[in-house]
Amino acid sequence: MKCPRLILAAMLSLLSAPALAIVGGGAPATEGVARAVVTIVGSRGNFCTGALVAPKVVLTAAHCVPSGADYKIVEYGADRQPKLHDVKAVAIHPAFKMQAMANHAATADVALLQLTAPLAGKAPAALGAPTIPIQLGGRFTIAGVGVTVSGDGRSGGTVRVASLITTGKPGTLQIRLVDPVAQGARDGLGACTGDSGAPVFEDKPGGPAIVGVVSWSTGPNGAAGCGGLTGVTPLTLYRDWLMQTARQWGASF
Repeated sequence: MKCPRLILAAMLSLLSAPALAIVGGGAPATEGVARAVVTIVGSRGNFCTGALVAPKVVLTAAHCVPSGADYKIVEYGADRQPKLHDVKAVAIHPAFKMQAMANHAATADVALLQLTAPLAGKAPAALGAPTIPIQLGGRFTIAGVGVTVSGDGRSGGTVRVASLITTGKPGTLQIRLVDPVAQGARDGLGACTGDSGAPVFEDKPGGPAIVGVVSWSTGPNGAAGCGGLTGVTPLTLYRDWLMQTARQWGASF
């Protein structure tokens, strides 16, 4: 089966990603939580982040995988040569509203992708939910493949991590994260284009667990861009649906 042109274009735009860049600045991580992170490309030319939660199941944001397009998982070898993996099925939470997400409002921005085969060199991460109550100033880790320079697709494609803290009024519908130093008032760590769907981890007694997905981002002081706020959809209200859907596909947890 030939790769659609737009999938190929999205894939090629990531090949020159810098080896030492991260989400907004910092240092890359190749072990730990990063082992679950994957790159998703679509036939409309978009790319997003996902995370393995079972050998053949990927969690991402619903707005990353709208109907009417084909999706692939991109795996990069040590030589940075890409290999495409087929997506067998996509399940979007039935309560997801695209307009709400576009307005940075809370919605069920979660989806699952079923793969035709497991990914070599990757390891599923535990699927959890944020500790309740979610504390103001609580620390979470995001891991994504998004760009490090807004508008430059070539700066994406490498797994990067950032440690962020909660701001505003975090709850079970939405969490807003900021760089603990920049506090959203100036350029700092945060999600950017391509980090949509990225897993958000919280340290648990058994180790890091995915407790949310990245839905949107802003620049400093709410401006357009990156490096300000990172909007997260917590899994609290959606974990049961995710687990049930994955089990219907034969996944075990």
